[in-house]
Order: sequence, then C-alpha cells, then structure tokens
Amino acid sequence: MSEYSVRAVHCEYTADDEEVFQALSRATDPLKDTWERLSKAKRIGIKINQDKPVERWVRHEGQLQQLVSEKVVRALLRLLRQRTDADLICSDVSFYGIYEGTNPVETATALPLLKEFGVEYVDCTKPPYQLKEVPGGGQMFKHYMMPQSTLDVDEFISVAKMKNHAFMGITLSLKNLFGLMPTEPEWHARTYFHHLVRMPYMLADLGRIFDPVLNVIDGLIAQAGQEWGNGLEEGPVRIANTIVAGNQTIATDACAAYLMGHDPTSDWLTPPFLRDRNALLAASEAGFGTVDLSSIDFQSEVKSPLAHFYSNPTDSHEMVVSWRKTTCEQGLFYRENMDRFFERYAGEYILLQEGEVRWHDKVSDLRGSRRKLSGDKPEQAMWLKYVDVEEAEGEHFEVYEKGLQQINSDKIE
Repeated sequence: MSEYSVRAVHCEYTADDEEVFQALSRATDPLKDTWERLSKAKRIGIKINQDKPVERWVRHEGQLQQLVSEKVVRALLRLLRQRTDADLICSDVSFYGIYEGTNPVETATALPLLKEFGVEYVDCTKPPYQLKEVPGGGQMFKHYMMPQSTLDVDEFISVAKMKNHAFMGITLSLKNLFGLMPTEPEWHARTYFHHLVRMPYMLADLGRIFDPVLNVIDGLIAQAGQEWGNGLEEGPVRIANTIVAGNQTIATDACAAYLMGHDPTSDWLTPPFLRDRNALLAASEAGFGTVDLSSIDFQSEVKSPLAHFYSNPTDSHEMVVSWRKTTCEQGLFYRENMDRFFERYAGEYILLQEGEVRWHDKVSDLRGSRRKLSGDKPEQAMWLKYVDVEEAEGEHFEVYEKGLQQINSDKIE
C-alpha cells in the first residue's frame, strides 16, 4: 500500500454540523496511521486558516468563503476530542496583528470553538520563539525561527481552505503553514520569504519542519482568482461541496489541486503557477511527498474539476519572466561578491538591483512596495537579503543557479 493516503468526500455546503462531522469522519477514518499517531500524542499542534479583521470576513450564504468554515473546525475538534486525550494547542501568527495592529483574539474566527472544546490558543505574534533546523538541511534555508508552541508538540495538524493564490497559484495545507512565521524584531519580515524564487522552496522547508500528520482542506465553499479580495471580482466564490483529508501535506495538496482542475505535476508559467514555481513539485523533487497521483492511495467521492478554478495574473508574462530571471541573477551576484557587501552593510538588509544596493536598513520591513522602489527599471527585480558575515541562515544559492538554468535552457521569452 502507498505511504500516502488521501480521501475526498462529498458534503453539501448547506450541511448542518452533524452532517459535516459525519463527512469529516468518513474522510479521516481510513487514515489509520494518522489516528494511531494522534492517539499516542500528549500534545497536538493545530494551525487553522482563520485570521482576518472582522470587517473583512467574506461570507457566502452565511458561510466563510476565505477562511475555514466554523462547521469544519467544529467537526475536527469534536473528532479529536472523541479519539484522543491529548492537549490541543492552536497557534497562529496574526499578519494583521503584526502589520495593522489588530487584536488576534478579535480576528481569529475559530476562537469561540477553541474555547468550547478546551483548546489552548497561543498568540504567536509574541515570543517565545526558537530556531528550528530543517530536517535534511532545507531547500531554501537551513533553519527558521518558529513559535515555541508549534514545536513543543508531538504531532501537528494543518487545517486549510481551498483557494487559489495570486502569487503561489494555490493555497492549501502547505501554504497554510506560512501563517506560523514570526517577524521582526526577532526574525525577518514576511516579505523576506514572500519573495520570488524563495517562496516555493521555503514552503517545502516549512512542510518538513511541521510534517503534519493530518491535513484537512475545507472545500465546502472555496475561492478562485486569489486568496483574499472582496469576494467579487478579486476572488469569486466556488461551491465545491467537498472536504479533503490526508496524512501528508504534499500528497494531500496534490489531490486537492487535481480536484480544482489543476495539474499538480505542472510548474511555473503553467496555470495556476503564473508567478513562481509549484511548491508541491519543488518539495517532491527533493524527496518530500509526491505529486504523482498514481503513487497516492487516493479515493474520492467527487470528480475533477469541482468548479472553474484559476489564479489571477498580476503582471504581464514578460514582466514575470524578467523578475524571476533578474532575481536569480542578483542572488548569484551577491554570492560571488559577498566580501564587498560585508564591508559596508554587515548586519543590515539590502535591496539589490542590477548589482547595486538601492536600499538598506537595520530592519527588513520595506515599508513600501518593491514595484515603487524599483524606480525607472520596473522590470529589474529587487532581491532582499540580510548581510551576515557568517551567513548563519544558510541560504541555498544553488536554487538561483537552477532557476537561471531553467530560464536559459527553456529559452523563455
């Protein structure tokens, strides 16, 4: 039997709590190894896609469209309470708490349910944090700063929404883990990682760090186009009427992507991966998970495509190719001229464009868009880097080599 098991079940978005519970039970019951591991765990960490300012919660016929449905959260917590005796810890690093000053307790849609089921909620916009080495050395960096509460657990669960993503093409159980990244002053700003070329490999690294034993994707109501927006032109609702569950994040997302009508084995410049590489494929190429559906014990009550899913193109084809190419060039230029940058910018962040530092600061928050900072050369990428003589974060510059080789060999214009 395959080491990867994924189930997709049919569940009407109008279903009541009991029907959703039965559907989730049906999806997870076959995951025998998952339940065996969870039953032995003393502490289980949970990451739910659940954070947004209240006035920006988008609902369709009463159901959350861009965040995990309360009905799915309730079903999962009820199931965990029935099948495990573990302490449950839900951690989150609120983007809006960090950058907009909102109160995470007010923006967390799942908080009332966490309280109902006795789940500890940890606001990880505050320390303690811990440097965590990536098993196997990492694909983008060798380690990342992570909230202590996410690491002090025996098993981990990712609960995501089925959505397209304007930058990464899709956002499912793997991309959901990005919501656990701390920021300054203890770590880099999120823009350091939400960066062309870096992000697919960084997401693969996060997958290895947390390696969720259970991945649940809420596809009752889904969203095409992009992850946020007002629920209209930017992100139209998709009625998918499904819940997907699996024992491995890459395999689970590969099946969910397939159900969305996307080819999980496809890559950059093939829709929906219009801006950057397919993170699922990047991870599987390095031996973490698989995007080969024939290698997955995948059974589904629903058929692909569930609806018309797509990612919104944010920029022209020519611009995206130029950005990716020049990002790779700047990363390699930095590696070849490190001493030059150490002498002047050690301990600072720099934006490198065409071999020149266009911006530098002690903090990594750019406080503005790179589109504006690029000046009169908008087609030239601006590569953000922390200048460290020790290069302690262990960036894998070979990623830029491979990226440039792909562009040059494929003669992408």
